[in-house]
Amino acid sequence: MSDEQELGITESKEHSPGDWYAEVVQKAELADYAPMGGFIVTRPRGYALWEAIQDNLDSWFKQTGVDNAYFPMFIPESYLEREKDIVEGFDPEVAWVTQGGHEELEERLAVRPTSESIVAPYMAQWVRSHRDLPLRLNQWNSVVRWEATETKPFFRTKEFLWQEGHTAHESDEEAWAETTLRLDQYQRLYEDVLGMPVLRGRKPDHDKFPGADTTTTVEALMPDGKSVQGGTSHHLGQSFAEAFDITFSDENEDERTAYTTSWGLSWRAIGALVMSHSDDQGLVLPPTVAPKQVVIVPIWQEDTKEDVLQYSSEIAAELEAQGVRVHLDDRDERNPGFKFNEWELKGVPVRFEIGPNEVEDEEVTVVHRPDGEDTVEDRADVTSAVFEHFDDVYEKLYDAAAERLDENVREAESREEILGTIGQHGGYVKAPWCGDEACEGEIKDQIHAEIVLVPLAEDSAARAASEFDDEHLPTPDHEGKDCAVCGEPAEETAFFAKSY
Repeated sequence: MSDEQELGITESKEHSPGDWYAEVVQKAELADYAPMGGFIVTRPRGYALWEAIQDNLDSWFKQTGVDNAYFPMFIPESYLEREKDIVEGFDPEVAWVTQGGHEELEERLAVRPTSESIVAPYMAQWVRSHRDLPLRLNQWNSVVRWEATETKPFFRTKEFLWQEGHTAHESDEEAWAETTLRLDQYQRLYEDVLGMPVLRGRKPDHDKFPGADTTTTVEALMPDGKSVQGGTSHHLGQSFAEAFDITFSDENEDERTAYTTSWGLSWRAIGALVMSHSDDQGLVLPPTVAPKQVVIVPIWQEDTKEDVLQYSSEIAAELEAQGVRVHLDDRDERNPGFKFNEWELKGVPVRFEIGPNEVEDEEVTVVHRPDGEDTVEDRADVTSAVFEHFDDVYEKLYDAAAERLDENVREAESREEILGTIGQHGGYVKAPWCGDEACEGEIKDQIHAEIVLVPLAEDSAARAASEFDDEHLPTPDHEGKDCAVCGEPAEETAFFAKSY
């Protein structure tokens, strides 16, 4: 097999999306499978994507009053049991440490599935007065959930990287404002950085975070018609504060119980990014997060090599001086065709092709990764024009994802319509719902689809008040309708979908 053949993606995104995805992740050098089932090894190019996500979110968090901290990965069993909903919600997925060295532990230690139970006790110590509030903490870490599912890098692994924010507030209103602020930031990440429009709403009560009053979510639609839960923000009310005694003295010196939130986004965002934009040639990345935004491929014969390489090196240096992440591929042992294929496979958004004609005419041929569109730029303009090309590439990716979302939100008013529409088209099906979990169960049993969100009431108000310039806020329209599954009066609008 030739090197060119080895580089290619052999699976089809349309016909074998699972196998295609796994092949792209490995051949684009994002991750490998670990020797233990359910775990992956994240390679430098994959971790660079996580760093780009981290850099954006971390700066936004800090701009809105969040401080980073770090808590132990082990949680004593007695701590976990203080919030009964956490124990019940995560019990099947908790990994336990029972022995340290040769000694049996007196108390089992849970490998954190989430950190509320270790963070809350310290919040209780650090909060004494209303002057200590709000308290906003975040940590970047890994968690372990021992799920019995097939490994899908970044989508489904027993250990995964994420950030988890934990906050405490004086009032219910402040905690809810915090919850929606973090949801806004997750939406901003997907739409302004990753090139994917998302739907936002809340989880039905039976699917909310254990112990939460409300779980809000952003959901991204994948090309195979499945939904990805892109990030969640939980309004915890006072359940954790009561369990862990997070109290404070108010302005009148009366003791009150705090309200808390937690919110998290994991490297599942990387999986959504890869799945959403990539194609049968390999990885496709927006310039916002691509480890290398531009690759320069010089094309020479022996008598033009020196001039072409000199010209290419000068342009690379100028791009670097402008903050562009650029790579000059001046390898002798690889021909230009191989280099084109390799960098397309690895998802570099923009390619500069420079041969003797470009040198002579003082030009650069610019090629966009998503669609192969090529243009010619004057040498003098290229360092400023490259940013316009980045914007063009981002817009192409976002527009394709937005069109896919717009075309795949459908309505249904009966059980048969829900099943038939998801079975034939995938995507989201919006239907009136009575609020009973049993009605979701009927759909889940038949076609493995579930309610991924119900609209947030204030999102509809925000749309009406033009506070959000966002056409992807779902609107509830169940009033006066009957549940599509059981026929009882509808209480909510539900969005059904298959999901990762």
